[in-house]
Amino acid sequence: MSRTELRAAPRFVASRPAIMRRAALAGALATTLAACTSAPRPAVYERETFSTQSPYSRSFPVPAATTCDAARRALLSQGYVVRPAAADVVDGRKSFQPDDKTHVQIEFHVVCAPNVAESGGSTAFVNAVQDRYTLKKTSTSASVGVGPIGSISVPFSSSDDSLVKVASETIPAGRFYGAFFELVEQFLAERPDAEAPR
Repeated sequence: MSRTELRAAPRFVASRPAIMRRAALAGALATTLAACTSAPRPAVYERETFSTQSPYSRSFPVPAATTCDAARRALLSQGYVVRPAAADVVDGRKSFQPDDKTHVQIEFHVVCAPNVAESGGSTAFVNAVQDRYTLKKTSTSASVGVGPIGSISVPFSSSDDSLVKVASETIPAGRFYGAFFELVEQFLAERPDAEAPR
């Protein structure tokens, strides 16, 4: 192609509105990215609401000791190891192995308190914490005596495997606690002295 033909070839020139749209889009994208990277995350305590309607508690028309006994039976029926405690406290633990390198443990804590407004009734307050452990390798070394020089620390190729806690959090409210309370109600209904449904 000759120089004359090159000069005659049409050139693509973006219109002014198209250039403006691209500039506005680039500016909006830059602003969004800056906001995402620079905005501070809210502190964990700011998400606490302290609502009067707690999903971590439920009232029952029986004394506190009876409620905790049903809670103890509910945890035992699901494979939790329940530690001996007071009549109004239940602590249980259950272990899980999702894969070869992960170990999960749930610590379940129940406190039963008598209701002031309701004669003979009680409320069960529950809380479950999930701890996650992972398998980590740690290299071992030993000191070797070298005559008058002293001792030298020599690393070995062997390693020890150990479980290290990597996360711990309270299980959020939801179906987990709802299913527990339903099971407690079932054990309360199975008591010999339970009232027949009206």
